[in-house]
Amino acid sequence: MLLNSGRFALRMSVASIDAVLPEDEDTVTFADLGLPEPVVRKLAQNGVTIPFPIQAATIPDALEGKDILGRGRTGSGKTLSFGLPLLTRLTGARTERKRPRGVILTPTRELAMQVSDALQPYGDVLGLKLKVVCGGTSMANQITALERGVDVLVATPGRLRDLIGRGSCSLEDVEVAVLDEADQMSDLGFMPEVTELMDQLPEGGQRMLFSATMEKEIDTLVRRYLVTPVVHEVDAAQGAVTTMSHHVLVVKPRDKAPVTSAIASRKGRTIIFVRTQLGADRVAEQLREGGVGADALHGGMTQGARTRTMADFKDGKVNVLVATDVAARGIHVDNIDLVLNVDPAGDHKDYLHRSGRTARAGLSGTVVSLALPHQRKQIFRLMEDAGVDASRHIIGRGDVFDEEVTRITGARSLTEVQAEATANAAKQAEREAAKLSRQLERAQQRAAELREESERLTARAARERGDDPDAAVAEASAALTAEVEADVQRELRREQRREVREQRDREQRDHREQRDQRDQREQRDQRRDGRRDDRGGDRGDRRDGGRPAYGRDRDRPRGDRREARPSYNSYNRERREGDRPGFRRDDRRPSSSYGRDARSHDDRRPHGRRDDHRGGGRSFDRRTDKPRWKRNG
Repeated sequence: MLLNSGRFALRMSVASIDAVLPEDEDTVTFADLGLPEPVVRKLAQNGVTIPFPIQAATIPDALEGKDILGRGRTGSGKTLSFGLPLLTRLTGARTERKRPRGVILTPTRELAMQVSDALQPYGDVLGLKLKVVCGGTSMANQITALERGVDVLVATPGRLRDLIGRGSCSLEDVEVAVLDEADQMSDLGFMPEVTELMDQLPEGGQRMLFSATMEKEIDTLVRRYLVTPVVHEVDAAQGAVTTMSHHVLVVKPRDKAPVTSAIASRKGRTIIFVRTQLGADRVAEQLREGGVGADALHGGMTQGARTRTMADFKDGKVNVLVATDVAARGIHVDNIDLVLNVDPAGDHKDYLHRSGRTARAGLSGTVVSLALPHQRKQIFRLMEDAGVDASRHIIGRGDVFDEEVTRITGARSLTEVQAEATANAAKQAEREAAKLSRQLERAQQRAAELREESERLTARAARERGDDPDAAVAEASAALTAEVEADVQRELRREQRREVREQRDREQRDHREQRDQRDQREQRDQRRDGRRDDRGGDRGDRRDGGRPAYGRDRDRPRGDRREARPSYNSYNRERREGDRPGFRRDDRRPSSSYGRDARSHDDRRPHGRRDDHRGGGRSFDRRTDKPRWKRNG
């Protein structure tokens, strides 16, 4: 085993060196990698001509059918590295119903959808069908698609296992299987499902495993399912990126929310990461209340809501996305130049995956982490494990808009954001006013044209009758003007009545609110006075050694109250003298067992059979004192 591990490490080192050699980086094109012409042409249409290092290193070996173990940071182009060879190898064969020939396993729904979206254009040019199979979506739709035949399944482990258990899918014909983000599958506890699915694959097929980090958990999958894999690694083991800058802002607890709002108010797309789902909803709501367009994204949302949120973020309808770690690897949006960690990441791997949302495809980006004073050591230890060098900035009250912090984060005050929002609202109102003005001009022009037409027809009708046309036109014009004036006056009176009614309603509402507030104050005062009376006056009685009185005897001296109420000892003494347990023979206090009146026990519950029930009915048991029923005869 040690020998195999040494060979594995040696192959990884050699492949890593070959992958990062820059001699052919600027000259190699996708056409040189052996991809089909339709795929190369579609890549050119999408503006993709020069492959990334991991693509240039992986695609030739994958096209030859070799098992691949690839490592590249998030945003390095791993999807096309395994997707294009997979589609190329499946071209030209027929897929049976319920039996896909290619499977791509991903840990999250968002990642599955984004992998499918990235590969679908190239599958279309090759005549291959792709289908996303994940939780939160319609299983009936997925079953129907499998019935018709699907060439490549992009699936999450749980939903794929459910479909196999229902008999709607079989992996017996899978030729190429890919594990994407295998380390996150291990972190999320999907390894039992993954191994169960991998065990169902036929022998002799191609296996490819891609991940952003290589941890010890991945070695089990490699040794169990990959046969002499070719290893390609294009980034350092800790995933440092030269185009990404890391910063830690040390803030006080009271300043954390204002600093978050100030940074979120920046121009551009921002992703904010928090620990919990409730935290994501809370931060997003606070930002919206401050005038910042923000939405939350976490696993507790329905798939439809998550899809709409991602679409709004991609389309620019909202500039801030508040997400949890579970959704970190499923977010692929271009031009994200800032990642803000409001809550510290759980470990260095989560930090790297959070950071991987920015500085994608060679672009620059900034990662900012907020740290409370007691979290400084934890966060800097996390940075050290992640292999990044972060600068530290201590933020005090009033320093949120320090020149250096503003330069790093682009933070803006909420007042500035609200002023900008108000200016935008004013511009929108002006546009609406201009639109209404144009509509008014067109309406007035149309009214003038109609009036001219009416006068012309009125004059013609008068000439046909033999009347004076000018007099008829003048009479009709006067009548029309009077009618319009009457309509205007009626509308003005109606508007005045409406304003009076609204004013009266507002006054009544204000009066009711004042009355309710006055009643509430009076009720509080009454309850407070009542509690003071129940305590027996002021607190001076207690300081004198007295005891607050309760009930109707509160004005009676303490000694009289003690004599008026029988003591527990006297009650026990009477029981020892011969009374039945639980009953009293005096009228001073009702029995504790029944407590309804002061009648004797013989009057309340007769023992034995009563004279008027000799023929049957209810009697009482002397031992349990419970009624029992006897049948007549």
